[in-house]
Amino acid sequence: MGSVDRFNRRINYLRVAITDRCNLRCFYCMPHKGVAQYAHSEILTYEEILRIVQTAAEIGFNKVRLTGGEPLVRRNVHELVRQLASTPEIDDLAMTTNGVYLDQMADQLFNAGLKRINISLDTLNPIKFYKITRSDKFKTVWKSISKAESTGFAPIKINVVVMRGVNDDEIGAFARLSLDKPYAIRFIEYMPIGCDNDWRPERFMSVSEIKAQVETILPLQPVPQTRVDGPAERYRFDSARGEIGFIGAISRHFCHSCDRLRLTPDGTLRPCLMSDEEIDIKTPLRKGCTAQDLEALFHHAIALKPRRPPIPLSNDMGSGRMMSRIGGGTILALRHVTVV
Repeated sequence: MGSVDRFNRRINYLRVAITDRCNLRCFYCMPHKGVAQYAHSEILTYEEILRIVQTAAEIGFNKVRLTGGEPLVRRNVHELVRQLASTPEIDDLAMTTNGVYLDQMADQLFNAGLKRINISLDTLNPIKFYKITRSDKFKTVWKSISKAESTGFAPIKINVVVMRGVNDDEIGAFARLSLDKPYAIRFIEYMPIGCDNDWRPERFMSVSEIKAQVETILPLQPVPQTRVDGPAERYRFDSARGEIGFIGAISRHFCHSCDRLRLTPDGTLRPCLMSDEEIDIKTPLRKGCTAQDLEALFHHAIALKPRRPPIPLSNDMGSGRMMSRIGGGTILALRHVTVV
């Protein structure tokens, strides 16, 4: 299932950033004052997103993840979830959220058809949470995690960006959560990111270092990969309810198995997170293009996927396209839009 690119990778996963807006101000992602927001007319409507996803489904995409910005700040997102969940070809629908609004929206989302969720949380310390996010919503996020569990979301993945000197002293605490809770803890390498190109290489910790710390608690047992798994190397402690994963986007890049495209909030297809190439899909869509035209844009984006883009460990990354405008991480990326 899916289309095969020129490097024989099967592309069947679409990450959909439905908004560039966020209700947190994580220091490694955006300035304290935030960034200039798109006008409402620049953002894809739910109807446009649904048509694009349905086109993707027609050519073999079966996995969709809703991201942002923060997807839950967009009104009536549960209605989009309901329509996506009812698309027959889409059998894996997930969302990544910061959890601030999840407590009050969990039931709506679950009943609409969302069953898998990732929650971004870089610390278990409320004071440190404020320093990282510039927000006092730690208790709200933790309440949301508990609510997701009681609602029935499974798996619940907690994404932790590990930064030396910031939260690396909490690696053990996060790992121990998996002993008693059915959570999949995902340790993610800190990447060339942020506002004003504020990449600090001294904060970088490889997954090898992170894993070594986790293994001082208890031995890790490998967990077999499943069809819906992402790039994480999966493990668990013996008899643990949850599991632990390591995502080495820098030290153990997974370009060789990359299966995704990204749809930005303003309507471009991005073949690679770290590449500067984007395909404008909104303009043709609003000019009344056919289903065949949309399919051709997808095939063009797939053809542009590189084998492996350069991933610079420096702050010399050019003009910025903030991650809230791409979806899927916390990386400052370049932009070059192609209209075909």
